[in-house]
This record gives sequence, structure tokens and C-alpha cells, in this order.
Amino acid sequence: MQTGVRHSRMRTPSQARQWVIRPFDNRCAELARALRVCPLVAQVLINRSVSDPQAASSFLRPKLTDLIAPDRMPGVGDAVRRLKNAVLQREKITIYGDYDVDGITGVAILWRLLRLLGAEVDYYIPHRVDEGYGLNDEAVRSLAESGARLILTVDCGVTALESAALARRLGMDLIITDHHGLAETLPQANAIVHPALEAGYPNPDAAGAVVAFKLAWALANEFAAGPRLDPDLRQFMLNATSLAAMGTVADVVDLRGENRVLTSYGLKSLPQCSLPGIAALIESAGLTGKGLDSFDIGFRLAPMLNAAGRMGHARLAVDLLTSDSPVHCRRIAEYLKEQNAARQQCEKKIFQQAAKMVVERGLNHPDHKGIVLAGENWHSGVIGVVAGRIAEKFYRPTVMICLTDAATAAVGSARSIPGFNLYEAVKACSAHLVRFGGHEMAAGVTIRPADIEAFAGAFDAWARDHLAAEDTVSKLHIDAALPLSEFRHDVVRELQMLGPFGQGNPEPCFATRGVRLAGQPRRCGAQGDHLQLAVTDNTSTIRCIGFRLGNLEKKLLESDFFSVAYQPQINTYNGNSNVQLVLADVQFE
Repeated sequence: MQTGVRHSRMRTPSQARQWVIRPFDNRCAELARALRVCPLVAQVLINRSVSDPQAASSFLRPKLTDLIAPDRMPGVGDAVRRLKNAVLQREKITIYGDYDVDGITGVAILWRLLRLLGAEVDYYIPHRVDEGYGLNDEAVRSLAESGARLILTVDCGVTALESAALARRLGMDLIITDHHGLAETLPQANAIVHPALEAGYPNPDAAGAVVAFKLAWALANEFAAGPRLDPDLRQFMLNATSLAAMGTVADVVDLRGENRVLTSYGLKSLPQCSLPGIAALIESAGLTGKGLDSFDIGFRLAPMLNAAGRMGHARLAVDLLTSDSPVHCRRIAEYLKEQNAARQQCEKKIFQQAAKMVVERGLNHPDHKGIVLAGENWHSGVIGVVAGRIAEKFYRPTVMICLTDAATAAVGSARSIPGFNLYEAVKACSAHLVRFGGHEMAAGVTIRPADIEAFAGAFDAWARDHLAAEDTVSKLHIDAALPLSEFRHDVVRELQMLGPFGQGNPEPCFATRGVRLAGQPRRCGAQGDHLQLAVTDNTSTIRCIGFRLGNLEKKLLESDFFSVAYQPQINTYNGNSNVQLVLADVQFE
């Protein structure tokens, strides 16, 4: 249940946006009757391409039995056989993970299971700034010297041809689990576990943590004494759903199908998770005793875990999720909270610099379709977040590159906009790069400073060839235009059944045209940049909150009528509940 006022999960408007309002669908009445829900819920389901009654029922009431069997994950059989042998032979296994939340949670899942099975296992997380993304030769040599016999990657490795070959020359076996874009040539490995290796796999959008979860599940089944998991293994798998849900939401993958099932169950079990690190993280975020949703993961918990890798070393976050000491976990969680605050300040400073550069260089002009920026001593741990904000503000795929005096190669992070395959774009410009990796919406690059200008030109040219003028206009997709009277308490509660929300299943957004103020608007927030108001359209009067819309106060007072786009929510305060609209945009007549 929602308590008090919370920020909108949609981007607050920084520029004029085109409203794309979905028309009423004639199928929604029949679907609503079949599901025994209100027509508005049926309309949103159809908007999400869920129109079959059976599929819609599964969507609204996801069950763990709907998960795809772990042995169907491509490559999992070979991985299980090699891991089982390593466990029984007491070979040293090193889990090599990425430093973001997807990688961190995936490492924690596999490390905990292997320890439970009695394996000799440790983990290695590369330093984001010093080593960069993925397998690297220096780390591989170090692991060989430490006695590792088997490297198991999480959320990385599928493009690491040279490092994989080096591991083999040094006498180590390699299992790769990953979900990033596949290159034409795959690394030499004992097994590659990847959802895109087989065209017919039902969940090609599995996050790295879900790939790790499936491998862990298959390995647990292999070691089970009977058809059902032993109690310890069963409890582990329940905890693992919470970790996999965090990785899935944080990595912004499609939250339909299996990802929705796993995230839905993981969110429900998260507050009761028996892992001390999860409890400490929730407590530090001020969320103890509350029902959690995808917003809480994406904007409260995940940034704290990510702060470890962005501002320091991500190994600390893995330590949090693998430790069994509540005291130790609380200390780490409080430190991560402080690190996240520092990250926010650093991010704000770089964002202001980057936004100014875009305008000064005319990169927001309609003739430009791709943005590439390079800055002296930008913190490489936060440029990915800033790239996302720049892409959102100017609605263009964006690459941010961090330059340092001593480096012969610079690192960069890229973020995309809907409909633009960033991985394919970076791949097309790879002649100017030392290396690259990623997927449709996010990527990482390493580049020599002398090649940045040529890369920027090639990236912009590729974007111009693949983006039309209307593609770089920010769009607000609206599920229906309705009178305010439609949003009764019971209807808004039914709309909550559509969660968890995220990529592929955004929180429903609606619009009402021709509303007017029903009273004096009031600025609120520490800086006075938010706005409280009530609107009416003669069918109903509803309170609204507009985050970062304080600057519209004067214009609203001067307007007789205007239109609002919003997300309806149940706001609970001091034991009282009412419907509240969280404004996503305002259009003036």
C-alpha cells in the first residue's frame, strides 16, 4: 500500500512532449467480463499486447509454476555437468561478475548456492574505473595464480574472446553466463549459458541475474535427493527470487512473461527475505515493514547497491548480499547509503555540465540524431546514469566518455531511447573503438581519445540513418483519455493488479482534457519546486501532485482550461486513503 506522497515513476517534463493517446478497443468489454475486472484494466492489458483471456489471467495473477523450466535455458546442461564435477572434486571455482546490480545479485545467487553445496568458491568483481567492464587479461592471470580451476562469469563474458583464450592457455576452464548482445564469434568456453543462443527460447529478455538464477535452479535440482528440493535448497531458491527480481528491475529488461512472474514473486518475498543483507538494505532505505514494488527497487534499493561500484568497489555490495552477519550488513548498508548520496551530488554536477555542452554545440538541433560527449575527469562510475538523463532530456541516444590525463584509452557509457538499438549502433562504429559491449538500451565502450571525434561523427551518421525526425520527439504514451469520474477508489485498486511496472509494462497513464483549477495551487518541497493542486472537469474533483512542476503555478492560474496526463494512485496518510493523480504532463489550450 502506498503511504504518503511519492514521486512519479515517469520522467517529469523538461520539454514539450507529444501525447500519443490509445483509442478505445472494442475487445475490452468482453475481456473485462472474462477476467471479472473493470473495463479500464482490460483496456490497459490490450494496450500491453495482452488480449487473450488465458494470457491476461496469467498476467494479472502470476504464479511460480509459470516459470520456464531451468533445463530449457540454452547451455545450462553443459554448465551443470562441469559445475557438478567441480563441486565433487573440490576444485576452486571463482565467480567473475559485473559491477552493476544485475551482476551483483547474480553473483550472490550462485555463490550462496555453491557454498550450500559444499563447493570451494570465491568471487571476483572488477573495479569499474581501473579495470572496466567484463573479463580482462590481468584479472584472468591473477585468478590463475590464486589457484582457480574454473571461472564462472555472471552478466559478462560473451564477447571476451581474448580473455577466454588466455584462461584456456593458463589451464582454467570457463563457464560463461550472460545476456548481452552476441557477437558473430563466441568465446572458447566449456559452456555458454545465454537466452539468445536458441531462437525459440521463450524469454530472450532474461536479465543476467535471471540467467544465474536458472543455472542455480538447475544445479540445485541436480543435487536434490528426490523430486523435491531439500529444505535448505528450497529456502535458498525462495531467497534467490528476491535477488533475481532486484537484478531484473535494475537492469530495465522487459517486465512481461517470465520476467514479470519472477519479479512479482520476488517483490512479495523481499520484505520477508531471510538474507541479512537484504534486511539491512531495506532498513537503511527506510522501507522496513512496507510492501515493496518495482519503484522501490529501481529508485531506492538498486541505487544504493550500484553506488558501491560507481563510487568505490562493487565487491562491498556482494559482501552485503553474501554475509550472514546482521551487524556487518547494517554497517555496509549505511555506508552504501552515504555513497549513494555522494553519487547523487557528483551526478548532478556532471549532468549540468553535459546539458550545457549539448546546447552550446547545437547537438540538440534536429539535424543531429546522436549525442557523443567527452569530459575531463568526469567520474566514470556515474557517466552511465548521466547518459541516461541526457538521452531522456534531449531524446537522443547518448554516449558519455570520461577523459583522464594519464589514460591512453578512455571509457564511456551509452544509453538509448525507445526504438533505437544501441548495441547495433555501437557495433557499426566499432572500427573507432578499442572494445565495446552491451544491449539494445545500454552499452559500454573503450576508445582512444584521438578517435573520439571520428566515432562521434560515425555514431551521429548511423543515428541519422536509423532515426526519423519524429523519433527524436519525446512521446508520452497514454492508455486512454477519460473523465475524472472514472477514477474511483475501486478502479484504481484494480489498476494496481497490473504491477509490477517497468520496461514493457509501464505504469498506466491517462489523460483528461479541459480541466480547470478547483482552488489555489500550492508550491511544496524543500525548494518549492513541486506543486499541489486540485482539478475538476465537472464530473469529479481530484487532488493532484506535480513533481518539479512548481514553475507552472503562474501559468495554471492564468489558464481557464488545460489538459492533464497522470498516473492515478491510492494515497494513504494518517490512516485515510484517497485517489490522487500524479501528474506526468500538462498541456495548455
